[in-house]
Amino acid sequence: MSYVVLARKYRSQTYGDVVGQDPIAQTLKNAIKTDKVAHAYLFTGTRGTGKTTMARILAKALNCLSVDKPTTEPCCKCESCVAVNTGEDFDVIEIDGASNNSVEEVRKLRENAIYRPARSRFKIYIIDEVHMLSPGAFNALLKILEEPPSHVKFIFATTEPNKVIATIQSRCQRFDFNNISPPLIAGQLKKILHEEKIKYDEDLILPLAKMANGSMRDGLSLLDRLISTGIEPLSAELLEKFLGCPSSEKVYNLIEKIADSDAAGSLNALDDLLTSGLSEVQIIDALIDYMRDLMVIKSAGVKTELVILSAEQKKQAAALAEKFDIAGLVYNITSLEKLRWPVKNTDTPRALLEAGILRFALSEHFLNIDTLVAQQGGSPSQPLKKKSITAPDASSDVPEKPSTDSQPKISISHNLQSIKDNWQTILNALSVKLGKSAAGLLSGAQPTDFQNNVLVLTFGASAQMNKKLCESNGRLEQIQSALGNLFSAPVTVKLESAAADKSVASSAASAKMSSSQKAEAINHPAVKTVLLGLDATITGVDENS
Repeated sequence: MSYVVLARKYRSQTYGDVVGQDPIAQTLKNAIKTDKVAHAYLFTGTRGTGKTTMARILAKALNCLSVDKPTTEPCCKCESCVAVNTGEDFDVIEIDGASNNSVEEVRKLRENAIYRPARSRFKIYIIDEVHMLSPGAFNALLKILEEPPSHVKFIFATTEPNKVIATIQSRCQRFDFNNISPPLIAGQLKKILHEEKIKYDEDLILPLAKMANGSMRDGLSLLDRLISTGIEPLSAELLEKFLGCPSSEKVYNLIEKIADSDAAGSLNALDDLLTSGLSEVQIIDALIDYMRDLMVIKSAGVKTELVILSAEQKKQAAALAEKFDIAGLVYNITSLEKLRWPVKNTDTPRALLEAGILRFALSEHFLNIDTLVAQQGGSPSQPLKKKSITAPDASSDVPEKPSTDSQPKISISHNLQSIKDNWQTILNALSVKLGKSAAGLLSGAQPTDFQNNVLVLTFGASAQMNKKLCESNGRLEQIQSALGNLFSAPVTVKLESAAADKSVASSAASAKMSSSQKAEAINHPAVKTVLLGLDATITGVDENS
């Protein structure tokens, strides 16, 4: 006898056998019990979720010959039930909508539908992939769907209900089949392995169930491929070797190297995955999947049921999640998703992926605002207390509270030309007193007027962001105080903008974010917290699409 694949051998035969579609099964059983079976049904859902299987069970329930009326428990032994299971019943006609999609085919169906069934109660038409019917074929169905003979039932199945015209859908009872959850698929896989008397390792089941992506048929097909290797017991290593499933240990190793900011280790871990036969896109998908688990565990706790992992895997993921901030994981996931398309369509996918991995590994640690505030002793709405923060470049460190007495006084005449001639010297002195970020902001300005101790600094059209930052967060007062100390006299600073030319104005008008939106973002309390806490300077503001 020829081998029968698992998807056919273990196809559900009754409503009680159906996995993952209990609400639909119960509704159809109640319709049979109350004699309220509709004349047309539309079953929708992704592949392998049980649409055709449920259609066959409904056909057997309506036509089972072991009882004298429709039943919720077909016998699966009578002539009608057996013929339906093999697809050879005269009164249950299964049609492939993809290859029988013309008007002529539907007209033949209408002509034959008027004749009563040969031996059963109902003549049942099961049309799979009904969305493939042509517009003319759909229109030919309309009349018989609206006023069908009493002995005819229609069951349509489709993976793309949006392509089924509204006039057809309105004449059917629609049932949407959900993707089957990994735990339910895992339970069915275990049951089948026990039935087949095949040895397996426990850590195989969940990864295999996740690979099915909600499709029971896909899960059984993958299991068939593993069984065909002839290796027992079936183990998780076989998933990597024969099905291209990434090794969880290798993926976790790569993520750990990223968390540790280990650039060389990250590249070696990535190479380990590539040499195992995975493509760059597969690695990106795996990283997204695993980092999503870390993000959920970090947010909802290790006991959450939102991640499908074994107890040991949850423990490992929880330990790794502690090395990340939620904001960092969110950034990594979104960046990987954006990287997926370029990597898939470039001639140098490895280099592009390596660059992305290094970007993660070498980037600053991400901190959410609450964590940063807690570390700095302030709140998002209040200035932070000054604390020592270690910067990557030691040369950029500034004293925590520089002594005003140690700052040099600049001997210049109190006139505009003298200030212009010594402007760079003034900026250097401000850098020592206030830090490089403040001096950097003022580098975009030029002194344009000085009268009655009022110094006017004018920012060019390209330095408007610098002006906004100087005006926010108390920086202007700090600058005035520092200049007053340098000049040995009180100084009032007035900030102005240079007149923008037409080209600049046109460019600004076409920018994605308006100046008011940028100003709002810059003056947000959370942004101020980061600027003061890290002595940072904003180099640009982009709108998050």
